Amino acid sequence: MGDGEDKAEQIAELSYEDSYRQLQEVLERLEAADLPLAESLELYESGMKLAARCGKLLEEAELQVRKWQPDGTLVEFGADQEQ
Repeated sequence: MGDGEDKAEQIAELSYEDSYRQLQEVLERLEAADLPLAESLELYESGMKLAARCGKLLEEAELQVRKWQPDGTLVEFGADQEQ
């Protein structure tokens, strides 16, 4: 198994908070440094995987919230719930 596969497996196990934190670190490195092309590409690939992980976890959370609603709709947090 290659190093890229190891990183993909590690990303797949991260919590949302850890994925988001690592994504922020990748973005900061890409913005702050004059990196060699190969390293920039590697960071970009890692960032895309982290962004996909965050998106997947957010979708799963939305589905869970929908399950909690009697009619299966999504209720925004902070919405006025008066009846």
